[in-house]
This record gives sequence, structure tokens and C-alpha cells, in this order.
Amino acid sequence: MKVYLHSIGCRLNQSEIETMARQLLASGHEIVDDPSQADKVVINTCAVTAEAARDARSQTRRIHRHNPAADIVLTGCYATIAPNELAQLPRASHVVLNKDKGQLVQLLDPQARIDLPVFDQEPVLREFLAGSVGNTRAFIKAQDGCNNRCTFCVTTVARGEGQSRHLGDVVAEIQALAAAGYREAVLTGVHLGSYGHDFGNKAGLRDLVAAILSHTDIPRLRLSSLEPWDIAPDFFTLWENPRLLPHLHMPLQSGSDKILRRMARRTSRASFRALAEAARNHIPNLNLSTDIIVGFPGETEADFADSLDYVAEIGFARLHVFSYSQRPGTAAAAMPDHVAGPVKKERARRMIALGEELSLAFHEQFVGEVVDVLWETAVGADSHALRWVGYTDNYIRVHGHGPAHLFNQVTPTRLSDPRPNGMSGEIMLVENYV
Repeated sequence: MKVYLHSIGCRLNQSEIETMARQLLASGHEIVDDPSQADKVVINTCAVTAEAARDARSQTRRIHRHNPAADIVLTGCYATIAPNELAQLPRASHVVLNKDKGQLVQLLDPQARIDLPVFDQEPVLREFLAGSVGNTRAFIKAQDGCNNRCTFCVTTVARGEGQSRHLGDVVAEIQALAAAGYREAVLTGVHLGSYGHDFGNKAGLRDLVAAILSHTDIPRLRLSSLEPWDIAPDFFTLWENPRLLPHLHMPLQSGSDKILRRMARRTSRASFRALAEAARNHIPNLNLSTDIIVGFPGETEADFADSLDYVAEIGFARLHVFSYSQRPGTAAAAMPDHVAGPVKKERARRMIALGEELSLAFHEQFVGEVVDVLWETAVGADSHALRWVGYTDNYIRVHGHGPAHLFNQVTPTRLSDPRPNGMSGEIMLVENYV
């Protein structure tokens, strides 16, 4: 059976798709990168914005047009909150809710092995890495769900309460990935900072990261997204180990205390400022990125100005900007004083422009520096060599020229040509790549 897998949205969705791919490979099936060649298609949907939901519908219709014979299985957050709607899409043979996602591979193949011990998966992991398209980082699902009730967030509706994987299972998976040749693992979750709380361990994430660093050989460990609360006081001392990469994504959502309260966020301007300062004091060259929602119900022009000023003050290295999107089942959907669409669009434009200024300023600090880059994918070729894209330890996207064998290799690289979306790099000592 040939299967095409597609993920929309967060790194957690990507982690789930990668797990499905490994299970299918272990059961003798083929993962294809062209949906027109597939017998079965799986789309892991996202519901965080109306745009993500539209993307799921349009992707399904597009795949059906190109391959009318393929069965399409829809799962994920959008499939969970709107199963009847997605079931009406052409050739949507199954809609699988998040709570049943762990058995999805057996839906495709009742004989599939989904319980293969992780250390027996090394040949599959090597095959998966060798066949990856543009992905040298392994995304590891450490946690799912969230006990918070941010008023804008539909993810808690779609994924339920927080649930942590056992520490030993996460460590074993990462060690198996390292043995198979992966250079970087990325811990993912809906609310990663709450890892272990359901086990009664308030310092669970710290303990998990420490265990990974102590008991695996993975050269690079990254955290995906970390809510700016529930962090142990000594958490940032973990970065004394250089294998833990200097990149933190801490979703702020607004720089206005009034709007943060309306969002039911468990942070404030003062507490986030203190956290950012503590992180930077412990982590040299930290890339601190965030999410910002503009046009939340009740956001006035003065509130938006507060957000702009605060974002500039903190000096984030990168912004992910979203216009507020009314989501079913959330408290914010019923709030008064929704902001008009053209106003949200204009505020998004201004916040994105600020984000580009901040990203450029961050990248300018590294001009002339020689740093290690993990090369991820070749994006073309010219008269010099292949054109590669990779990432520094602090998640600067780098373009550089190099030989064909550069995939999944780490090389010292001299950075230049700063831009809002990344930098150029001159690969040094490529014959000694590690």
C-alpha cells in the first residue's frame, strides 16, 4: 500500500504524522511524497484559525481532483470539532477524532504493528531519515492536551486535558533516533511546560530535559513551544549543557495587560518581562520568539499600541502574527466588541512589519560569526553548487552553497547578508563535516 501523509499546523501534528509514517514503514508499506501516487491519504488537520480549517478542506478537494481513486482519512483538531462537515468532503472515507488517532494506522491496515519496541525500530528510523523530504529534525510528542482555558483557544476543546508520556518512553525514543542518525530532536506538546503535572511532578519538564541530556546521545535538543508559566525557577540552568539549543518560543499573544486578562492568559507584561530577562541571563545568543494575536475582541487602538510598544521593548527575534479568528466552542467567540476585519488586517500588517525589523536586528548581530549549521534540504542548484537551507543552533535559517552529501550534516559556517527571514552562509571546512 502506498500512503501519502500530510500535516497542517503545529509541530505536534508533524510529530504524530512522523509516528504514523514509521509504523506504516515497519508494516511494509510505502510512504510517497506525491498524493497522485497514493492508495491512501492521511491529512492531520488543524483548527487553530479559520484559515487552517479552510486549508484542510482545500487540500482534501485538491488531492481528490488529482487522485480520485485514493481514500482520504481526515484526523486532527479540525476533524475532531467538525467531523460531520469533513465527512461530506469528496472521498473522505474516514474522519478520525483525536482520541482515536493512535489506532489510525490499524484502520489503514488491521495487521499493522503499532506496538513495535522503539529500539527494534532502528532500521525503520534510518529508512525514514534517508527518505525524508526537507526534514532532518525529529519531532517528539512528549505531551498532549491542556488544562488551561485561554478564551481564544480551540485546541483545548479538540485535544482535551493534559496528558504526559512516561519519561522513559520519551528518552528511549530519542536515543533510538540518535542511533539511527538523527542530529536533532524537538520536544513537542500542546502545553509542554505542564509535562509531568498529571503525574504530580511540577518540575516534570525540567526532569525530562535533564534525563534526555543525561541518557541519550542526541547532539542537538530543542524545545518547540513553551507557555510562559509553570517553569521551575532553575529551569534555564539546563542550558549550561550546549546540546540544549538556545532557542525558546514562548507565546505571549498580546502586549496589553487588559487583553491578556480577557484572553485568560496566566501571564502579564511584568511577569513575561522577568521571564525573558532570566532566560537571556542564562542563555547566550538566545533566539526568543513568540506568537501575537491582533484584533482580539475588545482590543482598542490604545491596546494595540501597548502591544506594539511591548513587543519592541522585549525585542523578540521572530514574531508569528495572527489576526484573531473566531473559533467555535471558545469563550471569546461570544464576547462583545469584535474588531472589524479591515482593522485586524491593518494591525496585522503593522505588527508583521515590526517583527521583520526585530528579526533583521537580531540577525545583524551575527554577521561574520562562524557557527554550526545543520543542513536540512537542497532547494536548487546553480553554477557554484547545490543551494542548501539549514538552521543554526539558535534557529537562524541559513542559505548556503555546498556539495550533494550535505544532507543531515553539521558544518561550521560563516554568516553574512542578514535579512528578516534569515542569513546567507559560507560553509567552512566542508571536508571535515561531522
